[in-house]
Formats: sequence, C-alpha cells, structure tokens
Amino acid sequence: MQSKFAAAALLLIPAIPAHAQETDPPKPVIVSGSVALVSDYRFRGVSQSDEEMAVQGGLTVTHTSGLYAGAWGSNLSGWGTFGGANMELDLIAGYKTEVTSGVNVDVGVTWYMYPGGADLTDFAEPYVKVSTSLGPISAFAGVAYAPSQKALGNWSATPESKPDDKEDNLYLWTDLSSGIPGTPLTVKAHLGYSDGNPGLGPNGTSVAPTGSYLDWLVGADFVAGPVTLGVAYVDTDISRADSAHLLPNFSSTKDGSSIADGKILFSVSAGF
Repeated sequence: MQSKFAAAALLLIPAIPAHAQETDPPKPVIVSGSVALVSDYRFRGVSQSDEEMAVQGGLTVTHTSGLYAGAWGSNLSGWGTFGGANMELDLIAGYKTEVTSGVNVDVGVTWYMYPGGADLTDFAEPYVKVSTSLGPISAFAGVAYAPSQKALGNWSATPESKPDDKEDNLYLWTDLSSGIPGTPLTVKAHLGYSDGNPGLGPNGTSVAPTGSYLDWLVGADFVAGPVTLGVAYVDTDISRADSAHLLPNFSSTKDGSSIADGKILFSVSAGF
C-alpha cells in the first residue's frame, strides 16, 4: 500500500502441498498475514517511532473475486505526534484484478487511525496501484490521494492558517525489486513524492510536513523460508531549514536530529 516499503513485512500466502493443489478446489477466501520487527518505523521517509524499534503486524482476507480487507498496525513513539498516540492502526479495503496479461490493478482505501491520540488525527486515503513484471524486475506504481480533511489541515501559527482548516494530500510512488539468480537475495528500490499541507496539523503533524518532498529507499532482502531479513537505506530531501517551522515535533528526542535524515534500517519479518 502506501510507502511502508522498508518497514512493513511481506504478506505471504501459505504454501499448499502439491497433492492438495491437484485434488482440492481453490478456497474462495484466503487469509494471510505477517509480523515484523523493524529498527525504525519510517512512513514516507519520516520516522514515526522517534528513530526507535517498532513491532508491526498485518492480516488480510482475500476473496477469489479480487475483493480484500485487512488491518495493519505498528507502535509509535507517542512523544507528541498524532496527539501522543502510541499506536497506528490502518484499516484497508479494496479490489485487485488482472486487467491484461501480466498487469494487475489494485483500487482501495486506507483509513489511518491513531488510538489513544487526540481528536482529529484519523483520515482516509484512497489509492490506485498498478503492478507488472519487466523481465526479471517486478515493477509497481501507485497514486494515493487523501481528499480535504481536518486531520490534514494547516493549523500552524502562520497567516494562511485558520481554525478547523481542511487540506488534501497527494502521494505518488514507484517500487522496483528483482531476485538475484541462484541466491535467496532480492534487491529493491523505492521513490516517492508527497504534496500537501506545508504547515502544522491540529496535533503538530502533517502527512507532507514541508509541503512537498521526495523520499527514497534502496535495500536488499534475504529470504529463508517464511522469514525475511531486510536491510535498507532510507532518506528524504527535507532539509533542516525546510523543517524549521515544525520543530521540536520534527526532531528526535534523543539528540535533536531530524526524523527525516538518512538512516540504515534493519528488519526481520515472517509471513503466514
């Protein structure tokens, strides 16, 4: 879905024995899930866990028609963003289908929730994703657009801000990955672009905190059965000057560094 490319675990469908494939009809509903431990939860390049570790998990129910619904959650830092919430819970629903040979389209919506946080933090974000294969490379592109909502509003102390303001947000991204022949390694890359509210939201946050910015990731995964070990470098083009009006919300509580600075991330995940 959105750009949790480095942090979220892979959702893997359980393996079915060969004899079962030959004799049993396909199940109309498939349940898959994942659990993960990450060194830092980055959402679109920005740390949501104060640059600390996070435990994450997801569950998806998929029907043979292409309809699906699921939930994904992660702990947060709780140090001030999202009204001090210690958890993010995403509810997801959509429809995925193959529109032509080798090309899949996925249309859905994500409802971002921050239980325990202040009011006006939750928001909805519809998305469209397209995936295909380019030879040995798996290619993926997506558009997520959150229509105007109070949780995305500009409530900062600037002339253009106003109480109960509503703003929208656009996110464009692409992911590429490819297995290295003869090895259990997969290399991956991500590039995203955010465009939205350049000010502070109702709880000192914004999905596009500096108005518009790029985030990117390069990394590799080592797959051993149901377990995946990942390492990646994530960064943004957000400068300290660009984020000055967001301080102290935009800095680590440990050393004052920007929570959008470049960093090497580590993860271990398992699918079921």
